[in-house]
Amino acid sequence: MSFAQIQQRRLSDDIVEQLETMILEGVLQAGERLPAERKLAEQFGVSRPSLREAIQKLAAKGLLVSRQGGGNYVSNQVGTTFSDPLLALLAGKANAQKDLLEFRHTLEGACAYYAALRATPADHQRLDLAFAQLESCYANSADSCRTEEGLADACFHLAIAEASHNIVLLHTVRGLFEVLRGNVMTNIGGMYPQRSETRTMLIEQHRALYQAIKAGQAEQARRLSNQHIEYVCEVLAEVDEEQLRLQRSQRRKGV
Repeated sequence: MSFAQIQQRRLSDDIVEQLETMILEGVLQAGERLPAERKLAEQFGVSRPSLREAIQKLAAKGLLVSRQGGGNYVSNQVGTTFSDPLLALLAGKANAQKDLLEFRHTLEGACAYYAALRATPADHQRLDLAFAQLESCYANSADSCRTEEGLADACFHLAIAEASHNIVLLHTVRGLFEVLRGNVMTNIGGMYPQRSETRTMLIEQHRALYQAIKAGQAEQARRLSNQHIEYVCEVLAEVDEEQLRLQRSQRRKGV
């Protein structure tokens, strides 16, 4: 009978594993600078040579970028779900914006469901802050606030994704963050003139979703998330129909 020799793990491999987990779970985000090597070695309780070896391994994998005299950073590629040219296409095409709403229906519903099931007290605190910021934007009716409102809305849904503790959902939302923010801004730009009650409806929908997640009501959270997107689709469909009617009228006028 023969036995395979047990390979002893290098200390640097343990450091690599911990850092990879932190990147995967979103604790370390794309573009974020790691603490100085001396401080990081102290936090891990390892020698600086072992830490440097781990950083080199992560850099070889494309997860970290080392800048001469500037420290070590999480690669920006970590946060790229789609290529930048494709993101630009998504942001600029009307039909793609509709497809994005359909995608959000599934994506955000799943995030809300798992967030209600899994959110920790720390997640609840982040949700509290994100919702308070969104509520503050809704309180400001000025058109100039729409940029801030789009950002606050996207940040609120990102906080929900973080609370879901599903790393695939989290990185998908993070990778599409700018597109989601732009989608919100485009939507409210068409919705607010269409229905006078839209702003009130949106804040009530977000508040109900927030409360369901905080209460741990998973199915209710998913249902409310879906209803929110369905409402947005309904109002935007009215906008499109009205624009078609105006175009027909203008064509008849020109005959």
